[in-house]
Amino acid sequence: MKPDIHPDYHEINIVMTDGTEFKTRSCYGKPGDTLRLDIDPKSHPAWTGQQRIIDTGGQVAKFNKRFATIGSRKK
Repeated sequence: MKPDIHPDYHEINIVMTDGTEFKTRSCYGKPGDTLRLDIDPKSHPAWTGQQRIIDTGGQVAKFNKRFATIGSRKK
């Protein structure tokens, strides 16, 4: 490896959606920083099999409003 071209690789804390914590090594932030996850394997539909809508900032409502008329015919 070439010296002085790679980012600092250090230990950080990860906090899952259910509050459990673990330590890992990453280039994220500074040593000892905490990364809080919004979605993880315990809450993501791909692993849980349960569908749930996560609406951040009204994006679902905005989409429904924008495309509400598609598919309806006018006579």
